Amino acid sequence: MVLRGAAAALTASAIPAPVAALAWNAADGRPQPADRRFSSPAIEAAIAAIRKQIPDPVLAAMFERCFPNTLDTTVFPGTFDGSPDTFVITGDIDAMWLRDSSAQVHPYVSFASEDPALARLLQGVVRRQTRCILIDPYANAFTRNTSDPPLSWAVHDQTQMKPGVAERKWEIDSLCYPVRLAHAYWRATGDVSLFDAEWKAAAWKIVATFTEQQRIHGKGPYHFMRLTPIPSDTVPLDGYGNPARPVGMIFSMFRPSDDACIFPLFVPANLFAIRSLEQLQEMNAAAGADSRLNAACNELLNALRAAVEKYGTVEHPAFGKIWTYEVDGYGNSLRMDDANAPGLLSLPYLGCCDVRDPMYQRTRRFVLSGDNPYFFRGTAAEGTGSPHTGLGMIWPIGIALRALTSIDDSEIVQCLRWLRDTTAGTNFMHESFSQDNPAQFTRAWFAWANTLFGELIVKLAQSKPDLLRQAG
Repeated sequence: MVLRGAAAALTASAIPAPVAALAWNAADGRPQPADRRFSSPAIEAAIAAIRKQIPDPVLAAMFERCFPNTLDTTVFPGTFDGSPDTFVITGDIDAMWLRDSSAQVHPYVSFASEDPALARLLQGVVRRQTRCILIDPYANAFTRNTSDPPLSWAVHDQTQMKPGVAERKWEIDSLCYPVRLAHAYWRATGDVSLFDAEWKAAAWKIVATFTEQQRIHGKGPYHFMRLTPIPSDTVPLDGYGNPARPVGMIFSMFRPSDDACIFPLFVPANLFAIRSLEQLQEMNAAAGADSRLNAACNELLNALRAAVEKYGTVEHPAFGKIWTYEVDGYGNSLRMDDANAPGLLSLPYLGCCDVRDPMYQRTRRFVLSGDNPYFFRGTAAEGTGSPHTGLGMIWPIGIALRALTSIDDSEIVQCLRWLRDTTAGTNFMHESFSQDNPAQFTRAWFAWANTLFGELIVKLAQSKPDLLRQAG
């Protein structure tokens, strides 16, 4: 009944027609007030107040455009069964990724107590994500309605596609991000109405899927293959991934970039899963303390903590003991980092460790060095990139996360300047740009990057306003 109900939610939700999603053009700047998908008085007041703290006109204009971009262009509030229901597209792709939608709206959570309509919209995102998880916990992206077809590139994927699934790439973080958002919303508003029977069913589904993908008792049901000339877009060995020893870590077939893992034990996502299980336990206590769920989380936590400690680190010749990116449990590891979160650089931002943790600081020095094959330094900027966009392409998300996890004021100011100077005059963030020529970029409409930049500015305005003045 739960799965049928979840599917029905996508069918019956009062969401506007898909054509409305793609009407905005980034070249037009911020949409006119009448054309915005949602307007929050609390967010508008914050924009007006913080803009006054930014003397640099370009940086100020960027903040005014970027911070509300998710609300302006990508949210579709509706209702289902009398409760809020919010569909969130990534920007230029008309589908809802569990990761992206969570990350896009998370920076607004701290304003929810000031704006009941905003709180309702955020509650709608959590409720929609809950129903999506119940449809398929292995899917990374979902369609607006169950009658909608999958994304064009996913139509012929060899996996168990279900109605309402836009793409079915198994990524651990797809289940972590909704937990993070629900936890933040609950802490900000005190609203426990979220924790209904459907939410509890989704919580159990998350724990069950994590447990299943420890692969202690076999490969589990998930497999994925795609006919493609891009090796990182499909999964080897009949869709179950490269060999890895079942050591207690969770197997992940894909990274948050949607690229396939080389070694299936993806360390940053396992650390993120640890934090998510801790947050699930906190919410479970508020929801009525299901002792069985708490015990299941504890069992997973004990296994994950021990396994990551034993298998998730390496001794680097230049940096000492650091977290590594991927491992196989046989002693092989992949030493790199990707600009997407979860990645090694983003761990404190996601609450997985303290920013001053010596292990993190050693790992961070590795990530921001030439020893990381996806750290690029050019004439325009330096920063982490991703195999997803190729060599020499720096991600603004990576630069923003570097600033958000920095304890060095001069580094933060430099990151602000790089972000300011690499929009190719658009005053919006992009997915990536060439290290030597920002006019060469990917994805003009990428709402996650825009909102993350806005979150950085809000954080600095609250904690280090002098740095906003120094960046000019």
